[in-house]
Amino acid sequence: MKYKTLGRTDITVSEICLGTMTWGTQNSEAEAHEQMDYAVAHGVNFFDTAELYPTTPVSAETYADTEKIIGNWFQKAGKRKDVVLATKVAGAGRPYIRGGAPIDGGTIRQAVDASLQRLKTDYIDLYQIHWPNRGHYHFRNAWQYDPSTQDKARTVAEIIEKLEVLGDIVKSGKVRAIGLSNETVWGTQKFLSIAEKKGLPRVASVQNEYSLLYRTHDLDFAELSHYEDVGLLAYSPLAAGILTGKYLNGEVPAGSRASINGDLGGRLQPHQEAPAAAYVEIAGRHGLDPAQMALAFCLTRPFLTSAIIGATSMEQLRTNVGAADITLTDEVLQEIAVVHRRHPMPL
Repeated sequence: MKYKTLGRTDITVSEICLGTMTWGTQNSEAEAHEQMDYAVAHGVNFFDTAELYPTTPVSAETYADTEKIIGNWFQKAGKRKDVVLATKVAGAGRPYIRGGAPIDGGTIRQAVDASLQRLKTDYIDLYQIHWPNRGHYHFRNAWQYDPSTQDKARTVAEIIEKLEVLGDIVKSGKVRAIGLSNETVWGTQKFLSIAEKKGLPRVASVQNEYSLLYRTHDLDFAELSHYEDVGLLAYSPLAAGILTGKYLNGEVPAGSRASINGDLGGRLQPHQEAPAAAYVEIAGRHGLDPAQMALAFCLTRPFLTSAIIGATSMEQLRTNVGAADITLTDEVLQEIAVVHRRHPMPL
């Protein structure tokens, strides 16, 4: 397992991060504890969760259960100091989370304290804004994304308020570092510029989608990452399981995420079939597991801090963690590049 520095902090994280969004629905608490035991034993020191989780499916009845499961594991295993723990504050849109209110200073204070209690810890290593209040292009919103309708003054004022409150929380010791999720380049740079001007906490990372099938981070975000040391925490690096090949030819295995969440957040549609099949074929021709190849590709990207894996079985977890030991040859990378050029934006 390799480790990287989180932004400009003194926090070191494993390049494989254990995702948790199935814990409490697809996975029982006992299964989640087994996953955490295995991950830590194999060099993973980075867990990512959110107050919204689990999401397979998301519901008011299971809201925040994942954080509770992690808190119970910390209490049982006594390994809080062995883990860099990341969680997120949920934004607007769900009535059962603070009445559906958007993220502001008050909701951040409430959410941090509630997460600390559920997680049974007195500090969070990385606290992230799950999604911005304004619109964004993630989760298939690129096709109708129109920032011309946004209010700049209000957006900037909201960023200042968030940073000021997060600054207080960091000073209190409840949070060590801050990050963003489902953000844009402009939004991330605005957080950085305001923080520098006002002496407030600096964004250490951005958690956005990235995989062989979704590579928007290769462009302007790669430049920002290079100059500003804001690394990517890549979620859905297997495109919600599509890159394993299990959904090829219309297959939907029983118990899979697609059997629960339908089209996998808009990912499971005809445009992805050809590139997914091509990537699986490359893996097979070179004697690679397709999931490990997809993850190993993400780990080659210079802007990547950590790839967030998720698993519903121990077999999947072992495969995904094992990707850290895979080095892709130049030939494999060249073949991947050919497929990407042919299918640049299949999702």
